[in-house]
Amino acid sequence: MSKIKIFALGGLNENGKNMYVVEVDENIFVFDAGLKYPTTNMLGVDYIIPKFDYLIKNKDKVRGLFLSHGHEGNMGAVPDILKEIPGLPVYATKFTMRLLKEELERQKIKATNLKEIRPHSKLDIKGFAIFPITVTHSMPETTAYVLYTENGAIVYATDFVFDSTMLGAYKTDIGKLAYVGKQGVLCLLQESEYAYREGHTSPKHRISKAVWDVLNETDNRIIISVFPTHVYRLQEIFDQIKRKRRKVVLLGKKLQDIVNYSIEEGYLNIDKDSIGDLSNINDKDIVVIVAEAKEKCYNSLEKILTGYDKFIKIKPTDTVFISEPVYSGNEKKIAKIMDDFARLGVNVVSLSGKTHASHHASQEDLMQMLNLMNPKYYFPIKGEYRYLYMNATVAEQIGMDKDNILLKLNGDVVTFQNGKLVDNKEKVEVDEILIDGNTSDDIGELVLKDRELLSKSGIVIVSATLDKKTKKLLANPQILTRGFIYVKDNLEIVERSEEISKEVIEEIANSGGKVDFAKIKQKVRESLGDYFNKETGSIPMIITVILEIWQF
Repeated sequence: MSKIKIFALGGLNENGKNMYVVEVDENIFVFDAGLKYPTTNMLGVDYIIPKFDYLIKNKDKVRGLFLSHGHEGNMGAVPDILKEIPGLPVYATKFTMRLLKEELERQKIKATNLKEIRPHSKLDIKGFAIFPITVTHSMPETTAYVLYTENGAIVYATDFVFDSTMLGAYKTDIGKLAYVGKQGVLCLLQESEYAYREGHTSPKHRISKAVWDVLNETDNRIIISVFPTHVYRLQEIFDQIKRKRRKVVLLGKKLQDIVNYSIEEGYLNIDKDSIGDLSNINDKDIVVIVAEAKEKCYNSLEKILTGYDKFIKIKPTDTVFISEPVYSGNEKKIAKIMDDFARLGVNVVSLSGKTHASHHASQEDLMQMLNLMNPKYYFPIKGEYRYLYMNATVAEQIGMDKDNILLKLNGDVVTFQNGKLVDNKEKVEVDEILIDGNTSDDIGELVLKDRELLSKSGIVIVSATLDKKTKKLLANPQILTRGFIYVKDNLEIVERSEEISKEVIEEIANSGGKVDFAKIKQKVRESLGDYFNKETGSIPMIITVILEIWQF
């Protein structure tokens, strides 16, 4: 009988950054590798990914990374991982794999072991059977995964709703889910994002009526903001535009590529003749669909707003429709964007969180999946802790034993020995990597704190020149400030700062022996910091630059 470990490198007590590990004896299976967006105080951070040192350390045991779908919260960290583990086997359905390959090509990352899979086709990997089952989400061919073990199946089910009207690549195969449940499920891992919502998500995940209402409100140009990988949402938008017999312009290469590919492969049912080009962008009744990207959430709208977009200039007669939910941490950003558009006289429409929802499981959806799977143990995943807790409450409501519901944080290891839960309090080291640009180098907390300090209190640079022979100052120290004080109104502070710096430098430089520059910098920083705090109530970043020259 086997020993099974389950834990999260990301995704618990947070929105995004989903990455879950199932370890069966000496075999590691990883499900999803996503990113999350930074909060507004994380200056210069484009996105955040899980630290995956555990996988690097145990790369010979990793049998594969299995992607449920191509949304950034589930796939956004894959390029960063493949930079470190280029031979890592990555499994994904056709549409998701296409998105991944395009992103890898854009970042010039070579991956040697990408494996396209078909839904409902069993995978045999090192003696283990893994079965992908399609579930309903906003992206085609979204999959749940079933990992068979000697002690029962481990089922990974994230990002889904139950909606019998969604067909083809968006259909949930309930029959196969029920079959897995009858075979015996040891543990079900299931999303928690909408665990606070009563009832089924359907039909609140549909936006057709909202799009139709916007189209009926104006005959002038409409700008619709979307995330290009939300393909089903694109279908809804196009369907309503077709009813109005309007033409569409797609703004953004990634959006154009996804739409064209989706049409070719049958994921989107769109008349290509309805799609215009940039020559139509100023037509009175045109609908412009604008793509947003992972690195800069809502950046496209900001570029249009500030006039930096080279293709489109905003008009007071325009209507801006934000068709996507506001992600946690970006509430202030999108609120400011909407306010700024309104100041220009532009009508701005966004979806209400109370009446519109994304394709995520609400309480009745969660219950339905639980009843189909009938798991021995239940592991709520994907969401802030309060939502994990509510997910656990949902399971209790349908009769699950509280002791068999596993509420955990990132790094907490759940261990099963011979099919039974073992309480060993084991933890795996977890952390976050802060990404600034297309690099997997972590900018680190210290850099982030420096940026925060600069944004709040500014910077003071102290420069001085010493005679290398005599160790004497050749001139009084110079003070340069940015973002701290207005020099013309604070000459006394500047002059006193120069005096303090001079006193400190002369004292240490003339103390005998070699000049201790580190000591000078530290003492200047401490002395000026105390003075600035006393005079202004704030302490800027203080940098001291000392030059030594020979004077002949």
